[in-house]
Amino acid sequence: MSGRIPEKDALIEAEIVSLADDGCGVAKPEGMVIFVPGTVPGDRALIRVEKVGKSCLYGKLEKILEPSPERIEPDCPYFPACGGCSFRNMTYPAELRWKTQWVEDHLRRIGGFDLRPEAALASPEMLRCRNKGIYPAGKDASGKVVFGFYRQKSHELIVCRDCLLQPVEFAKILEAAAFWANGFKISVYDEKTGLGFLRAVYLRKGWVSGEILLTVVANGKKLPHAQELVSLMSTHVPEVSGIVLSINEARTNVVLGRESARIWGRDTLCDTLAGVKVELAPEAFYQVNHDAAELLYAKAAEFANLTGNETVLDLYCGAGTIGLSMASKAKRLIGAEIVPEAVENARQNAAANGVTNAEFLCADAGKAAAELQSRGLRPDVVILDPPRKGCSEETLDAVAAMDPSRIVMVACDTATLARDLKILAGKGYQLQKAQPVDLFPRTANVECAALMTKEKAAS
Repeated sequence: MSGRIPEKDALIEAEIVSLADDGCGVAKPEGMVIFVPGTVPGDRALIRVEKVGKSCLYGKLEKILEPSPERIEPDCPYFPACGGCSFRNMTYPAELRWKTQWVEDHLRRIGGFDLRPEAALASPEMLRCRNKGIYPAGKDASGKVVFGFYRQKSHELIVCRDCLLQPVEFAKILEAAAFWANGFKISVYDEKTGLGFLRAVYLRKGWVSGEILLTVVANGKKLPHAQELVSLMSTHVPEVSGIVLSINEARTNVVLGRESARIWGRDTLCDTLAGVKVELAPEAFYQVNHDAAELLYAKAAEFANLTGNETVLDLYCGAGTIGLSMASKAKRLIGAEIVPEAVENARQNAAANGVTNAEFLCADAGKAAAELQSRGLRPDVVILDPPRKGCSEETLDAVAAMDPSRIVMVACDTATLARDLKILAGKGYQLQKAQPVDLFPRTANVECAALMTKEKAAS
């Protein structure tokens, strides 16, 4: 920072000139950098300094003096308190431009790449587009059981009865679950003491099938008044096709437990994605935005450029969706996933879709890749779809040692994507393309597919 540094609670008038990649507006008056949540580039705002850091300031929006042309009125009563959405006050075209810019910035700053990504592909729907919701349980001021979301960067529960990103049926399920919990005095889990029963409600919807799987996450092995919950859901939300108890007795922030038990109906969810019929356990990964995921998978298939003669290795394969969507154009497909339930789903999904050229391994991606590499596997194409933390160094080392011609990486965190691409670039691969796809509209997240290639030496 240059110039005189303002003190805490000082008021500063400034224009918001950019967006940080967490969705915070950024002002730069007199050489200072101030992060201001809830602002839009182009806003002229009165900002109260809340914290003075070593290299920047953190402020609170006091008043919009002159709104940005890209500012809109938020359409959600819970914005911005719940912290789930960052851009309900911004036009969608502006949001897409900034998400594209974030990808370019990460590729340049973290990865060292001078490559301009393609413009971010819009989500086909901005409202009611997510097929998954996780709602922690808590109590309101009157002691009633409620469900909601945690305020950003905290575990303070913000009651949310209907999220505009979630299907309308989810609100009905939450209402019924709260009625059941209050009616039978179901205790709520307390993170501080480790006591109490009900931790969260976890919902998934099959976008094509219409089925909904309700998972009750609890600090216990038996669901009290289970039949009453079944009757309530059957009556009020007939779309619920199954109820599962996820047993999580650990003192952890991880939502799902290691054990589960079927309470009623189906214990898996059926759906169709990119032409592949899938069956999913609660633990299995599944893209949260069905229609945008089809755009993403189409782009990944384009990058893979399969001709029918290739061996494809799909690491972090989950229930096999992305690999199986390409299996008909490959000679051989091998998938690896660490979650046993997801691997079993992948095998079942292959059989259900008549895919006979696929096999799936239950193993950590890095260990699976290293083992396959030691056996002499030389895939033509490797697909990497890691969790938010990105790929392990072991995985990238093994992938590079297998010497595939093409690596297609799909990532929900573009910072770790850029980091992993840089590592692969150090092993002889060139970044050819990057395509952001907005699977998470109105939030500060964006998915991205990237293609890396390596020219094979003439034999």
